Amino acid sequence: MSGPAAGTARADATTDVVCLGESMVTFLPSQPGRLADVPSFGRGIGGAESNVACALAAAGHRAAWVGRVGADGFGDHLVETIGGYGVDTSAVRRDPVRPTGIYFRTATDRGAGAHEVAYYRAGSAASAMSPANVPYEEVFAGRVLHLSGITAALSADCLELVRELTAPRPGRPLVSFDVNHRPHLWRDADASVLLELARRCDLVFVGEDEAEEAWGIVGAEAIRAALPEPSVVVVKRGSAGATVFSGRRPGPRSSKAGGAEMVTPVPALRVDVVAAVGAGDAFAAGFLSATLRGLPVRDRVRHGHLMAAAVLTVPGDLTEPPARDHADRLVALDDEAWGRLRLAPGWTAADRAPEEVRTP
Repeated sequence: MSGPAAGTARADATTDVVCLGESMVTFLPSQPGRLADVPSFGRGIGGAESNVACALAAAGHRAAWVGRVGADGFGDHLVETIGGYGVDTSAVRRDPVRPTGIYFRTATDRGAGAHEVAYYRAGSAASAMSPANVPYEEVFAGRVLHLSGITAALSADCLELVRELTAPRPGRPLVSFDVNHRPHLWRDADASVLLELARRCDLVFVGEDEAEEAWGIVGAEAIRAALPEPSVVVVKRGSAGATVFSGRRPGPRSSKAGGAEMVTPVPALRVDVVAAVGAGDAFAAGFLSATLRGLPVRDRVRHGHLMAAAVLTVPGDLTEPPARDHADRLVALDDEAWGRLRLAPGWTAADRAPEEVRTP
C-alpha cells in the first residue's frame, strides 16, 4: 500500500489533518424522556469527522473540515460553529438544492434501550458528495486525511467517493479511518464493505462490538487478522481500554511482508460519565494528535483516553480538551498511578495537578 510508513504523517503539508464527512445540526433535549414527551430542544452540532476536526483544532493543530451543506440557515450555523473552533472550513461546499441534515436525540446513552434518534438526513447536501464534486486538492492537502464509515453509508456516490479517497496513489497522506458502524444506516446495504475500505487505509479505529455486529468477527486478534494491511489498527474494547497492533502483519493476505508486530494494550480510565456521545470521535482526535507529535504508541492511546474523558464528563459532543502540558503529565504517570486515576467533571482545569484528579 502506498502512503507513509507505520504511524507516520507526511511532513511537508501545511495542514495537519483534513477531516471529510457529514456534519448535521443536532437538537438536544431539555429534559430526559421519550422524544414524544420532550417539550423543547437546544441546538448543537454533530458529525464524527467535524467533531474530530474541532477537537484537534482546540488542541492546537491545524485542522480542516471538508463537507457539503445546504444553502440554508442550518448550513450557515454548521460552518460558523465549526469555524469558531479554529477549523478551516474554506473547502466546504454549499448545495443550492439539497438541505442540511438535522437530527433529534434523547438524553440517554446511545447504547441504552430507551435511546431514540430521529434523523432527517435523507437527500441531504452531504449525501450528494461524490468524486465529481469534492475538491481533491484540498482533501489531500494535509499530513493526515481522516474519514469514517458513516460517509460510505450515506449514498452510492458517497461510497464511491470513500473508495476513491482510500485508493493507493503516489504521495497520499496518511489515511485514518474510523469504522463508525451505524446499523440504522446499513439496513438496506451490506456493511461488510466497511472491512474492504478499512483494509485500504493506514490507521484504523474499530470497536470490538462493531466488528462483531458488522462483520461477525470476535476479539482483537481476529480483528487484526482480518485487517492485515493497515500499519496501525486500534481496537477499542470499551471499559477494558484499547489494544493497538502496529507494524505490518506478515502473511498471504498482506500486501507487504511485515517485521515483528507490536501489540500494545492500554487500560481505560475510570470516568464519572455525564454523557457518552462523542467519546469515540474524541478518542480518535487524541490518538491522532499524539501521532502527529510522534509520541510512542502507548502515549497515543493514553491521549485518546484523556480526550475521550474530557467529552464524557460534559453533556455535549464537544468540549475544550485538557491543556497539552496537563495531558502530558497524566500520560507520563506509571501504570499503577494511571490505574488509580478517576476523572470527574471539571478535571480538565489547567490548574489541577495529577494527584488532584484522583478520587479515593
